[in-house]
Amino acid sequence: MNTSVTPFSTFLKQKRKETSLTQEEIAYKAGVGLRFIRDIEQGKKSIRMDKLNEVLSLFGYEAGPIKVKDADGNT
Repeated sequence: MNTSVTPFSTFLKQKRKETSLTQEEIAYKAGVGLRFIRDIEQGKKSIRMDKLNEVLSLFGYEAGPIKVKDADGNT
């Protein structure tokens, strides 16, 4: 598995600590598997957006696509 620290892994760890929830509790409340929570926190590069949004919604957030500019500055 290709992993590293990602904005999602940092965010989830921080929010989990702030709310004093375990990985198991987050998984249960979001309706996702414990493995998925662990994958996020370990920085797995490829994760399902629908499941990620289930987790983020616990904290009032949502992830979505962003426009990326090309070399000419066009979106």
